Amino acid sequence: MAKKNSSTDQLIAIILKGIEDVKGKDINILDLREIENTVCDYFIICNGTSNTQVNAIVNSIQKNVSKEIHDKPWHVEGTDNAEWVLMDYVNVVVHVFQKHIREYYDIEGLWGDAKVTSVPTDY
Repeated sequence: MAKKNSSTDQLIAIILKGIEDVKGKDINILDLREIENTVCDYFIICNGTSNTQVNAIVNSIQKNVSKEIHDKPWHVEGTDNAEWVLMDYVNVVVHVFQKHIREYYDIEGLWGDAKVTSVPTDY
């Protein structure tokens, strides 16, 4: 079993806080470490109810990560239409969707071998 990296754990916790701060929905963490030839160790997937909320989630994640650990994503794409925004933090890739786009692309289904952890929310 692959060993977790404490800085990766910290990054994941900060990303989750950023999502929760603006009430992102249906949060899943996909652990890809046991799958060969993956581009990263984890996907974090969530959705918002509109392009405004998707962008708010992205901004909240960036603000929290920058403030807490002085890091920024290596690459961000999709903010123009805010239906699917990808944020690449190298070991962790965040996918922020609008619900209908998430259902269409079904990333969890594509990565069916990944260990999925659903993150409960209080809202």
